[in-house]
Amino acid sequence: MSSEARGGWLLKMNAFGQGALAFFLLISSLGAAPRNAWVATWAASPEPVDVSPDEPLLNIEDQTVRERVRVSVGGVEMRLRLSNEYGSTPLLVGSVTVAIPNQPGSVRTGSIQTVLFAGRKSVTIPPGAPVLSDALAFPVAAGADLSVSLYFPKRVATPTLHAYAFKRAVVSPHGDHTGAEKIEGGAVTESSISLSAVLVPAQPSQRLVVAFGDSITDGDGSTLDADHNWPSDFARRLAKTSETSSLAVVNAGIVGNRLLSDGFGVSASFGVSALKRFDRDALAVPGVTHIVLLEGVNDIGFPGAQLQGRPLAAVADAPTAGDVINAYLQLIARAHAHGLKLIGGTITPFEGVDLPGYYTPSKEETRQAVNKWIRSSGSFDGVIDFDAILRDPAHPTRLFPPFSSPDHLHPNDAGYRAIADAVDLALLN
Repeated sequence: MSSEARGGWLLKMNAFGQGALAFFLLISSLGAAPRNAWVATWAASPEPVDVSPDEPLLNIEDQTVRERVRVSVGGVEMRLRLSNEYGSTPLLVGSVTVAIPNQPGSVRTGSIQTVLFAGRKSVTIPPGAPVLSDALAFPVAAGADLSVSLYFPKRVATPTLHAYAFKRAVVSPHGDHTGAEKIEGGAVTESSISLSAVLVPAQPSQRLVVAFGDSITDGDGSTLDADHNWPSDFARRLAKTSETSSLAVVNAGIVGNRLLSDGFGVSASFGVSALKRFDRDALAVPGVTHIVLLEGVNDIGFPGAQLQGRPLAAVADAPTAGDVINAYLQLIARAHAHGLKLIGGTITPFEGVDLPGYYTPSKEETRQAVNKWIRSSGSFDGVIDFDAILRDPAHPTRLFPPFSSPDHLHPNDAGYRAIADAVDLALLN
């Protein structure tokens, strides 16, 4: 090859190499960790509703709902996730604002900011779908309370709620009150509507724990407006040290929820089964790295039990220990397929529960068999022994009285705090 030909060939190869390098860098960037990632700092699992003339959120039309949440980690920006996942028609949200709350119906002067959706104040959410807002420059500190006001111009035929928020929200008289510092009059509810998550910008190597479960995760038995469910108490504990202060915690509990069965027919607000909602409420939560699972007590307790004279489930529907364990194995497999760690929680004692038929000696045998498997099988990525934390040393089939609410099923504030204090932080590595 002549020197001229060799020179031309080298120039072509050099050009090819530069192009290949650019292509490689492009492909590498596509496979790298995403920029501008977000992490959930608060969440509530969407639920369908039961027909109730006493619930003001079931009769919303040309009204504003002002509700409050407490975030776990902070950020300089935020985004809101709104849900119409149980709606049968499109949901028009006319305006949304965020602010720093004073009381359930009032906010700090000068703190109100408008949330936009694709640059607009209003958004229509298709039935069965959620929507994510634009990013809003609204700095929020770890553990801070946030007020969110939503105006619904038209009648909300089938709202998507979180039935037991254990926090008061205000439903206004008619009109758009999202920009008002105080909502006068109206009604008060302990449920929330549409809002299902608050996101903040994710930090490098940030971890997020999704507490997934039933009423003991949701916080039944805790003090109203105090955020003393165990996930919130755990977030407070994590915020006290620099090593764990960036670890986010969100609550995906639903009162009455079960692993294997839906709430429909008993109470729609008990939600669909854990097996059905696990992807949405755990695996798909932005930033999730760990899931703590505490479910199964209602699967065992509901069959043959009654609530206000209504059967919770037929005796024939009683699961075996193997049925419950197989549900756990399925959730473990699904979490591991996403590269997530699933930490199992033992089922807590329930003798003495004030629901006829909820406790029987045979149900206690099932609980003990399931707990033995949780502790010894090695199938979970770790175990939190809720049973050992909460049981009465003198009567292990009952809750320890200082940790028990009056119904003998749910912990009180002290019990939830005991759970939060007992979690081994090494499980979250």
